[in-house]
Amino acid sequence: MKKLLYLLVLCASSVIAAPVNVNTADAKTISEALSGIGLKKAEAIVKYRTEKGSFKTADDLNNVKGIGKKTIEKNKKDILLDGSAAVEPQKDIKSKAAAEAKNDDKSK
Repeated sequence: MKKLLYLLVLCASSVIAAPVNVNTADAKTISEALSGIGLKKAEAIVKYRTEKGSFKTADDLNNVKGIGKKTIEKNKKDILLDGSAAVEPQKDIKSKAAAEAKNDDKSK
């Protein structure tokens, strides 16, 4: 029974997180939406944005004191910039494999 309760709590916490536009959201919203970002770091994000302008990429958050690459990578799918996710679209795996095979054939 304890395991079931634990799983429910884990599932509920992952459902609560939602994508957030770091260029428009307030610090409280950012801290609630992004993993590993507390209120202090979220306030630093808002301060940086106010002083330097909007973030162009999720990686720009690395310029904010206290925000590192691991935190950005962990949250990339939930970081929005102007209404769209900060995650770059991934190429079709089959197409990528076919292109690599073609390149291997050319090198022989």
